[in-house]
Amino acid sequence: MTDSIWTKTFLLLCAAQFLGYAQHAMLAPVLPLYVTQLGGSPFVVGMVLACFAGSSVIIRPMVGHWCDRWSEAKVMVSGLVFQGASILICFIPFISTAMLANGLRGIGWGGLNTGGYSLLAHIAPESRRGEASGLYSGVQSSSSILFPAFALWLLHASFGGFAMVFVATALFSFAGAALGALMTRSMPTIARSNAARDPARPWWREIFHFIEPDILLPSVILAWLNVSLPSITNFSVLYAREIGIIDFGMFFIVIGITSLLGRPMLGRLSDKIGRDLSVGVGFGLQFASLILITFVSDLIGMIVCGTLYMLGNAIGSSTTLALAVERANPQRRGKQMATFSVAYPLSYGVGSLIIGSAVEAAGYAGMFYLMAAVQALGLVFAVLNAKNLR
Repeated sequence: MTDSIWTKTFLLLCAAQFLGYAQHAMLAPVLPLYVTQLGGSPFVVGMVLACFAGSSVIIRPMVGHWCDRWSEAKVMVSGLVFQGASILICFIPFISTAMLANGLRGIGWGGLNTGGYSLLAHIAPESRRGEASGLYSGVQSSSSILFPAFALWLLHASFGGFAMVFVATALFSFAGAALGALMTRSMPTIARSNAARDPARPWWREIFHFIEPDILLPSVILAWLNVSLPSITNFSVLYAREIGIIDFGMFFIVIGITSLLGRPMLGRLSDKIGRDLSVGVGFGLQFASLILITFVSDLIGMIVCGTLYMLGNAIGSSTTLALAVERANPQRRGKQMATFSVAYPLSYGVGSLIIGSAVEAAGYAGMFYLMAAVQALGLVFAVLNAKNLR
């Protein structure tokens, strides 16, 4: 394996991930508005979002098993197809069907991420794993630059509406699947290189064996970093509406650019300054953002806080991905990266439920303070585990 990152496989992998994440980015501000239009409360919004996370978590052991036994690339492509098809259920305008659609979408999301992370662990050069992880996660997050704003524009356009948003998101996922299928032609040996298996272990025990010690620490830290993320990516549009900010699309553009630029550069920085310090900086920046956002009342203030948060998330997420890539056992790459990839949807689901409940119980300010406290505890955890993070 050469030290070059820019291979055909890596480029096609990033392109497929970009389109898969584009669907998620478009639905981030639209689904809360869709559910509230159907009569749902903030808590119900959290429930709908949690359906996505719950199914994504439950399916990961089986998806990881398929990656090791079948094909990492084909698992990713299948996930994209399933992701695109499931959102079309939202054409039936009921909260229950929105929950069903988002739950099924989570299954596709599990395939997209587990297959993608497994491929990254296979192709990332050993000496440039932090940089490769930053570039990869930067491509994923770059979808949040324009697509949330595009979704809001499409929603309010004279020819638009929720139906147009759902069609557009499905098309992005199907296009990503096409690129993933093209990628499989250039890497016919990847699935076979992972073929070492233990024939004495029943297949059902392999599927339900989910905790992977090698990858547990970066998985826990990634979950901790992202548990407050829905407060910025999903509930911020509801908070902005409450404080009188109407034209909110620029917020998503700026935080998306921040994430895009921050992840590759800060991922490279983690190769130099160490994983422990990078994780600590990530928790600290997110804590500061969640405190400061309670003091702002205009779009500029919201953008500043969102940018600060996404810088912390960029360095933290890139660093934990690099840790996972470094620690993954090549013979169990699919299972171990499945464990790691659970961290985001698990934190997304738990965070959505906590955030939705906190908004109803204590308002948006109380919710942001609660999430800031969670990040402060994460910083303490990172300091206590600094030796292991090195």
